[in-house]
Amino acid sequence: MELLRPSSAEEATGALGNGSRALAGGTELVPLMRDGLVKAETLVDVRDVVPRGIAGTRIGAGTTLAELETDAQIPQVLREACAQAASPQLRSMGTVGGNLLQATRCWYWRLGFDCWLHGGEKCFAKDGAHREHAIFGNEQCSSAHPSDIAAALLALGATLRTTRRELPVAELYRLPTADDRNVTTLASDELILEIELTTPDASTYLKAMDRRKWSFPIVGVAGARFGSETRIALAGVAPIPWLLDSTAALDKATPLPGTAYKVEIARVLVRRAHETI
Repeated sequence: MELLRPSSAEEATGALGNGSRALAGGTELVPLMRDGLVKAETLVDVRDVVPRGIAGTRIGAGTTLAELETDAQIPQVLREACAQAASPQLRSMGTVGGNLLQATRCWYWRLGFDCWLHGGEKCFAKDGAHREHAIFGNEQCSSAHPSDIAAALLALGATLRTTRRELPVAELYRLPTADDRNVTTLASDELILEIELTTPDASTYLKAMDRRKWSFPIVGVAGARFGSETRIALAGVAPIPWLLDSTAALDKATPLPGTAYKVEIARVLVRRAHETI
């Protein structure tokens, strides 16, 4: 394996797009490579070329979750999401940019089944074990997106700057289709560089987990209030982070038999989020 250490973002993107992979904190990529789910002969170390740090409402994509959770400039919803995302060791390594690009925790995908998301013809979760799977956007794939941070940024209406463009964080994600099984719109030779935050009047992140600490969300609820407008986004309920149009939208959920309980958890957490903010 070859490890490249480019001196600029332009040099880094020039080394990507041919099967190579960008490496920052490594908390996502290294386990996927170890399990054979990602294969790359070249890793491009982007730690020296992706901005890191917090300057007002602007966050470098190389900033770690540990740095975000302790900075008073950061809206509470994002600080709480970072604090609940993983163990202290992982939060000190994992970057906010990498966290947005997490792969699903669906065990069929993780075990290498020829599932729909892997390019197959079937979502095995629909007829199999699926208590941690999706209740929205699950017509083709029932996997659940695991990022607490993505839900927080979606609730905040944050904007991303990449090596190619600026876009709302909502446009980073897409439901997979028969023609394209990817769940993000990021090109293989494109890097997230910075995140621009908004400043809500109040915000919070609430999370239901299998364990009391440091587990992926069964349901995560991010809420942010801007004057009379409240934005609610969910983690762990769809193949992508899910923006909830209204509390009534939970009535339109499409749970599998084993995930109906998630709808009830979401109702309670959404209500608590509204009360908090």
